[in-house]
Amino acid sequence: MPVFQLDDTLRFPNPALADENGLLAVGGDFSVERLLLAYSSGIFPWPYQNFNYLWFSPPTRSVLVPSEIKISKSLAKTIRSQQFEIKFDTNFDQVVRSCASMVRKEETGTWITKQIMEAYKQLHELGYAHSVETYFEGTLVGGLYGISQGAAFFGESMFHAKTDASKVAYVALAHKVKELGFIFIDNQLPTAHLASLGSKPIRRNVYLKLLSKSNLQPTKIGKWV
Repeated sequence: MPVFQLDDTLRFPNPALADENGLLAVGGDFSVERLLLAYSSGIFPWPYQNFNYLWFSPPTRSVLVPSEIKISKSLAKTIRSQQFEIKFDTNFDQVVRSCASMVRKEETGTWITKQIMEAYKQLHELGYAHSVETYFEGTLVGGLYGISQGAAFFGESMFHAKTDASKVAYVALAHKVKELGFIFIDNQLPTAHLASLGSKPIRRNVYLKLLSKSNLQPTKIGKWV
């Protein structure tokens, strides 16, 4: 499959035309309009090294139906202990910075570039991007951030500085979006970590049908409380 070169025109190729690794297009920008169009089209940005503007639609997506969140006995015990405090949208910038600095296996750098940080900060200020934050004794020790559009939440990244902190944030996210009537959480690529929480792999064509259903719903813009 060819990789498409984007110009200033606000459009994307059909996601089904992505290559076997999910790479669909290069170029364009991280404007609010382009990012929102990308998510509503089943596409997300994933910068790599010196390539800032790479756009992906992988053949398999990891998706959680909020009501199907899995909570292990040990995680349930952690939640019941109330050692963590959960907040929404009170420390978005720090969550993004913490995600960017998180050391991950088999990764030599971060895809959360300065341009990504600036773009998602703007999305947050406009009420589209949200953070879930986990605090321990007043200190931020875990969390995640992503985009809310239609009846879906598109998770971008998570971090933890204390055991179970990111999992507790993810459980809180599942409960929050269920309360808001969301259809699914898009976790992008399947991982064992997300699978343990109930996220399941689905093919791109199935994902796009689910996304079309989500896109029919109005976006709930504004800070979460």
